[in-house]
Amino acid sequence: MAGETRSVGLLDLATGLPALALDAPVILRAALTGLLARPGSKTSIGTVFQDRAAQHGNRTFLRFDDQQISYRHANETANRYAAVLAERGVRRGDVVGIMLRNSPDAVLTMLAAVKCGAVAGMLNYNQREEVLAHSIGLLNATVVVAESDFVEPMVDSGAEVADLLTIENLAALAEAKPVGNPASAAQVQARDPAFYIFTSGTTGHPKASVMTHQRWLRALAGFSGLGVRLRSNDTLYCALPLYHNNALTVALSSVIDAGATLALGKTFSASRFWDEVIRMRATAFIYIGELCRYLLNQPPKPTDRAHKVRVIVGNGLRPEIWQEFTTRFGIKRVVEFYAASEGNTAFINIFNIPGSTGINPMPLAYVEFDAETGEPVRDGGGRVRRVPSGQPGLLLSPVTRLSPFDGYTDKAASEKKLVRDAFKDGDVWFNTGDVMNPQGMGHAAFADRLGDTFRWKGENVATTDVEAALASDPGVGECTVFGVEVPDTGGRAGMAAIKLRGGVQFDGVGLAEVLYERLPGYAIPLFVRIVESLETTSTFKSRKVDLRNQAYGPELSDPLYVLCGRQEGYVPFYSEYPAEVAAGLRPRG
Repeated sequence: MAGETRSVGLLDLATGLPALALDAPVILRAALTGLLARPGSKTSIGTVFQDRAAQHGNRTFLRFDDQQISYRHANETANRYAAVLAERGVRRGDVVGIMLRNSPDAVLTMLAAVKCGAVAGMLNYNQREEVLAHSIGLLNATVVVAESDFVEPMVDSGAEVADLLTIENLAALAEAKPVGNPASAAQVQARDPAFYIFTSGTTGHPKASVMTHQRWLRALAGFSGLGVRLRSNDTLYCALPLYHNNALTVALSSVIDAGATLALGKTFSASRFWDEVIRMRATAFIYIGELCRYLLNQPPKPTDRAHKVRVIVGNGLRPEIWQEFTTRFGIKRVVEFYAASEGNTAFINIFNIPGSTGINPMPLAYVEFDAETGEPVRDGGGRVRRVPSGQPGLLLSPVTRLSPFDGYTDKAASEKKLVRDAFKDGDVWFNTGDVMNPQGMGHAAFADRLGDTFRWKGENVATTDVEAALASDPGVGECTVFGVEVPDTGGRAGMAAIKLRGGVQFDGVGLAEVLYERLPGYAIPLFVRIVESLETTSTFKSRKVDLRNQAYGPELSDPLYVLCGRQEGYVPFYSEYPAEVAAGLRPRG
């Protein structure tokens, strides 16, 4: 079946060890910075940045358009901004809402907030109306800093904001403020919350997950020190929005730890991406898996390999395109990782093993699960059941003093993510909601998000497997897969939304042939919808929920096809088809 994962052995680790040995000083530096902080330590994002600014004052910290901002200038500006926030009543434990596009000011305002001991509430600037009002309401911010053109959407949403500052006003008020480090920064403890990170909000209202200073510092030690391993002369390019945790935590911590440069892109553009990377003199960049697919779908250009990128870091680079992506673009090292904004565990591909999410030495559990509910299956005694060795399972991570679960601002939502009394009375585990394939040697590969798994013909279908099979068809440019209900049947049948490559006509027989070759019968989508584009959230995730809700039927304006069988392939939708499926008449073969 598509999506099968390779095992990891001693040879794989041995192959990656020389590179790790060469980077030993980098690893040690990150470990000393990020792992020594105990919950009560007065070590924070603000103090670490201050230390780096004192060490590397003249180095370029931020690159944006034609701007270059040194560590010294950035620290002084953040201090001025912090003085303004303090004047407006911001104290330790308060929240500063930040609704800014990618720019140096977005980074500096965040640093100013955490130097005050406040929590930086990183608002998704694409949100509007009720969703935006909900997010602002969760923050209960003392001050909200926003771009001028975001003021009207805030007002229109009906959100209550105690004190709203435009970024222009903040900058103007800060001009006469002192440049020295504020005393408040030295009082912040590692256990204090640093950020609120919002979910993408593809369905329902977003939740705000809590990122403490200690978790951010541990990310610095892990992602930066063990994974990315930047040097001071490196430049990491980030086109992801700064409200995305990959940007705010992984990219920023890697840069600050190394005293390197963060090159900010305004937005992601597949057609201009490599031109931007080259212009910014980037040696690294951060990705989301969907971003990699978009780049791969671009026509080949001379700039594909005319860059100096030596390492990329991110999550979601699927095994089926891993080799093609790294070969086409000349990427020597991929630091794939797995982590959740609200979670307490992470995998990092420190040995550069193709197709692996990475290593986690913690005592994790891979357990049986109910595909419909996303909950672990319990036996007659009420205990959770581990999957057989080598089988994919729902990933649970133990909640302990050393690996706490910070959760969401909503305590009820936090409790729903916990599995209590799993293997014994009193134990507590975090339910990641993700299915992982154990690979051996502490490694695993991401298999699927449980919310994207559906059950058909008594079998669990992983959407990533189906998407991988679809992607192997030369006519398919982009695709997303989900389950839809068919009356009088158990479970959900597969449906795919497909954007064809330019100039390609849909070949229903050819596509069916590809899928029958690569997938078991139960996993082959019964419905195929041809779309002009696949909408994504601002974090590059497909709006699968909307497509699933629309499902299938004659009311769809897009071309819709159904699977008749192996020989006939996909044919235009007809109203009798769902009943034929329920009767077992379709598909044939």
